[in-house]
Amino acid sequence: MPRKKEKETDYEALSSAFMRVPKMKVDAARALLSLGLKQIYQLEGRSAETLFSDYKKRKPDADTELLACFRLAVYYAENQPPDPAMLELSVWRSRA
Repeated sequence: MPRKKEKETDYEALSSAFMRVPKMKVDAARALLSLGLKQIYQLEGRSAETLFSDYKKRKPDADTELLACFRLAVYYAENQPPDPAMLELSVWRSRA
């Protein structure tokens, strides 16, 4: 039986500042890095929808779950200390 190829670990994304955002997914951190962002403060005043739109131009098949992660990350960047109730991805999935 052929061995299943192991998924490559994205150490750059895992060690990025974005992983300090609670509930942040590694693929969302990778997406933000690919947009040229490096630090959480760079998300202040940004629109998560615009970031997601820019990312979709690069990767048209991007998972829509990334939008919730982007919304959470922008919220986290703009609200210190953040409200613990707002640090759940489920809060950001349904936002319009």
